Amino acid sequence: MSKTGLAVLALTLLAGCNRDHKKVIAVIPKGSAHLFWQSVHAGAQKAGQELGYEIYWNGPERETDRERQIQIIEDFIVQKVDGIVLAPLDRKALVPTVEKLYSLKIPCAIADSGIDTDKYVCFAATDNYQGGVIAARRMGEILQGKGKVVVVKYVPGSGSTTERENGFMDTIKKEFSGIQIADSKYAQDTVETALSATEDLLTRNPDLQGLFACNASTAVGALQGLQSQNRTAVKMVGFDAEKALLDGLRAGQIDSLVVQNPFKMGYEGVKAVVASIKGEKAPKRIDTGVELITKAGLDDPKIKDLLRLQ
Repeated sequence: MSKTGLAVLALTLLAGCNRDHKKVIAVIPKGSAHLFWQSVHAGAQKAGQELGYEIYWNGPERETDRERQIQIIEDFIVQKVDGIVLAPLDRKALVPTVEKLYSLKIPCAIADSGIDTDKYVCFAATDNYQGGVIAARRMGEILQGKGKVVVVKYVPGSGSTTERENGFMDTIKKEFSGIQIADSKYAQDTVETALSATEDLLTRNPDLQGLFACNASTAVGALQGLQSQNRTAVKMVGFDAEKALLDGLRAGQIDSLVVQNPFKMGYEGVKAVVASIKGEKAPKRIDTGVELITKAGLDDPKIKDLLRLQ
């Protein structure tokens, strides 16, 4: 081969090598339908820009599609990404895949929702049980310690929402003996299924005073259910900060919302993975914070900053 040909070949191989060694972190949310995940993505992108890593983003269309989330992880393994930030759809079903990443020495940070293994770099999330406690204490305050409430649950196996549900129900039982949890129902993963579940709960319980909905889709569906049945007297405490929920809060249709900091989850998750890649130790647990907001608090600068991408 001529010297020119060898030079071209060398440049081609070098370019391929550079592509192969592009620094990439994959971020895998539970789904893509809600503003919450867009905020996680924005936080991950910010950290990636600061630290010199490209962010690959992919998640299932439905937040119940565990098999699809596992396949996405497998695809990123084949692509030889440098690390992964994962919001696991199920705290048990994703364990073998997360432990596979550990065995392959691909650092993985867990965000938003817990998993039943310790084979990860860092867990960056809300203290979800405490979020449920905060919601229960607000409910106890606005009902003056007495009445009947229902809980619109999310999906069995979802670590984050199960903790919120438990935090709410445990606190009502321990601290508010005059409040009865009259009923509860899993709403599944869409606003439409949450609307149907809420309407069923409202029909079965005509004498309710309160309702707690544990995440964005259940809360939007629950709000629509209260509106469709004209149950304006029922006090609602929701979770997350979708636009429809903030509008409901401003209109007085929702009493209050417990809100998270998804931007920080994405940001801290990527930072922890990069630290691990560099051989540095990341915190095993990062509490990204949780706040209760009411209509009166929407103008608080701290709350405005928290809601900037939600």
